[in-house]
Amino acid sequence: MKPEYATPGRFGAKSVVTGTRGMVVSSEPIAVEAGAAVLREGGNALDAALAVAATQLVTEPHMTSITGGISLVYREAATGTASYLSGNINAPLAELPDFGGADLTRARGVPVPGWWPAFAAAHERFGTMPVGRLLAPAIDAAREGFAVSPYLFGEMYHARQNLGRNPQSREMFFRDGSLIGPGEALVQERTARTLKRLRDEGMDYYLGDFARAFCAASDSDGGVITIADFEAYEPEWADPVRGTYRGFELIGSAPPDDGGLQLVEAFNMLEQLDLAALGPASASPETLSALIAVHNAVYYAAPRERRFREDARVMDVLLSKEYARQRFALLDTLAAPAGATPPSPGTIHLSVIDADHNVATLTHSHMASPWVNGLYAEGFQLAGGGSFFQRVMPQPGERATIYLAPSLVLRDGAPVIVSGSPSVSLVACVLQNLVNLMDFGMPIEQSVAEPRFGARPHDPARGWVPGTTLESGFPDAVLADVQRWAGRNRLWTREIGPWNSMTGNFDGITIDQATGEMRSCGDPRRMGIAVAA
Repeated sequence: MKPEYATPGRFGAKSVVTGTRGMVVSSEPIAVEAGAAVLREGGNALDAALAVAATQLVTEPHMTSITGGISLVYREAATGTASYLSGNINAPLAELPDFGGADLTRARGVPVPGWWPAFAAAHERFGTMPVGRLLAPAIDAAREGFAVSPYLFGEMYHARQNLGRNPQSREMFFRDGSLIGPGEALVQERTARTLKRLRDEGMDYYLGDFARAFCAASDSDGGVITIADFEAYEPEWADPVRGTYRGFELIGSAPPDDGGLQLVEAFNMLEQLDLAALGPASASPETLSALIAVHNAVYYAAPRERRFREDARVMDVLLSKEYARQRFALLDTLAAPAGATPPSPGTIHLSVIDADHNVATLTHSHMASPWVNGLYAEGFQLAGGGSFFQRVMPQPGERATIYLAPSLVLRDGAPVIVSGSPSVSLVACVLQNLVNLMDFGMPIEQSVAEPRFGARPHDPARGWVPGTTLESGFPDAVLADVQRWAGRNRLWTREIGPWNSMTGNFDGITIDQATGEMRSCGDPRRMGIAVAA
């Protein structure tokens, strides 16, 4: 895949894509084309998803790494069974006393990876094509190179200090002492060799030479991960979380990943309002304030740690309609003022559906800012995903709690929306787009272009803080009403310009039950596309 032949990617509005034989959508064109090719050759949705994810290891190294994790919802059309795979990061077996922000740029902030074990587990259960075929596009892109996009170059430039201090990253991202520029070929020969060894040797290589190289890189900077951490890691299969909303059924990620739970809780509360009568958020301050309030109620709630696993009754309460009614009564929105005063950071998503309507919705990531620690092993950056240990500190060897939300929506037992998003605002992104699609019947190309709110404004003095970001594009009257409401509720808001990548990237597909037409559109906030098989 030579650079001059790479499918161009760009920010901004994309064309809608329709088809009936399968669909792939994600944030990077080369990887999306790789997945569509798998579908055309007869692979299923899981095969295509794994091909896309593997290719993104190469073409989006600023967003993901084999040292990070995978979160997958897969639904088999033949049986109607949906499964959730948590291949996310673990805490090391060794304790991390006094873990804090200073550790996030050092090896103490490096988690135990789950990406490759999850890839292998998903392929073993649902894959139909050989691993070699699924890794081939990634190996080709790494060996032959591809043109550096402006987006990738911007991330490289921002992280140039860390990229420049490691010999492995210098050999890939620097040429004649300088960063390679936009449009120039990025060749990753060491990465290609690693992918070839994974293809040929699988877990033997991963638990052997790869693990030893990883641990040596971690040791060099004061990390605590050992070979025992790699050997102890197991991908976790579970039943996904389920909820209902106005005749739809929502299926999402299961604990300890709590994005699916947040969505079900949010929709349970939104069911208390007649949103269709209020109008879409882009035109109704009542709807926009309700969405913000509901999102913040679930997103900023204290994470539930291990109560997920220890007491099923906790889950029953959190997912119940009655609990939602009680919580909604405490919210103050312009649509329904409260009767009482309420109590006072890189990722990728991809969605695939095949001709038989098998569905894969997959989020994967290095769970941190790009190249945050400057450490490399076998051609891959060491993820800085220990940032999620600050959200909920796992016990030694335990899975981290992460708000990833790969999800799908059924109607009358059949999939009608495949959904997911990356970014710090991913739950807000999925919530808003699903409301657009389910409550207002928007075509997906309109939904992804609508202005959004997001999570965690950035304050120059305090860093990332709880609150709400608002994209430019809302009508002035809507924005003014919502900002007055936010001020009364002491909710910190910040306008962040139009189509900002921090408000997520909705990688969704809709399926018309009557015609079987699949419809998708790349989100304008990143450089991705949708491709029909």
